[in-house]
Amino acid sequence: MSDDGGPGAAQRREDGANDGPVEEELEAEFEDVVGEGAERLHRTFRATAITGLLGGIEVGVGVIAYLGTLHATGDELLAGLAFSIGLIALLMAHSELFTENFLMPIAALIAREGTFGQLAKLWGGTLLGNLVGGWLMMGLVALAFPDWHELVAETAMHFLDAPIDGAFIALSLLGGGVITLMTRMQEGTDSEPAKIVAAVAGGFILAGFQLFHSILDTLFAFAAILSGADITYLDWLLWFFPVLLLNVIGGVLLVTALRIVRSGELFQHRRRNERSEEQAA
Repeated sequence: MSDDGGPGAAQRREDGANDGPVEEELEAEFEDVVGEGAERLHRTFRATAITGLLGGIEVGVGVIAYLGTLHATGDELLAGLAFSIGLIALLMAHSELFTENFLMPIAALIAREGTFGQLAKLWGGTLLGNLVGGWLMMGLVALAFPDWHELVAETAMHFLDAPIDGAFIALSLLGGGVITLMTRMQEGTDSEPAKIVAAVAGGFILAGFQLFHSILDTLFAFAAILSGADITYLDWLLWFFPVLLLNVIGGVLLVTALRIVRSGELFQHRRRNERSEEQAA
C-alpha cells in the first residue's frame, strides 16, 4: 500500500532515503571514494608513474626516519612511529603507494567509472614508480649513512629470510589490510589533522610491528643491496612477488570488499540514476 501522505512521509522526503545521519555520511563518503577512484583510473600512464615515483621518494624519507631512530635507540616501536613521517609526506604531497590504490579505484570500477585496463595501468604505473623512486632514495641512504650498513642488512634479512609459512601469509595480509584501512580512514574525513592521525597510526602499526609490506620492505632490501650486503635482486624478487600478491588480497578482502558490500545499495542507486538519465536523453 502506498504511503504518500501524512507528516511521516513528508518528514521522510525531507530527510531522504537514509535511516539517519550516519547513513548520510556514508553516502557522502561513497561519492568521494568513487570520485577519487575515477580520477586515478583516468590518469595518463605518465602521470601515474610520476605520482608513483614521488611516492617512492617520499616513503623513502620515512625509511630514513625509521633507520635513524632504530640506529639511535634500538626501539622498533619508536622507529615505527618515526616512519609515519613518510606516510604524512605522502598525504600532504598527494603522491601514492601502490598499496593505497585498492579501495578507491576498485569502487570506481564497480561503479562503472573505469575499466580493468585502466586499473592495470594505475597499478602497474604506480608500482613501477614506487620501485624506481625508492631505489634512488636508498642509493642516497647507502652513500650518506655508512654507519647504518650493518643495521640495514639485518633489517632487510628479517624480511627476506622469512619462510613462507602461516606467519608470512598473515603478516602480508595484514600489511595490505592496514595500509588500505589507513586510506579509507583518510578518505572518510575532511579534517587534515585527522588524516595525519590516520597516517601516524598506519605507519606505527605497519613498521613498528614489522608487518610485511611489498613497498616499504623492498626499500630495506634495496638499501642493503646498495650498501654491499650479501643480498641479490633475485633474493628480493623471490620475496617480493608473494608479498605483493598477499598485500593485494589483504587490502581487497579485509577492507575493500567489505566496504563495497556495505555500500551495495549505493552502487545500485547510482546505476538506476544512470539508466534514468540515459533513458531521458
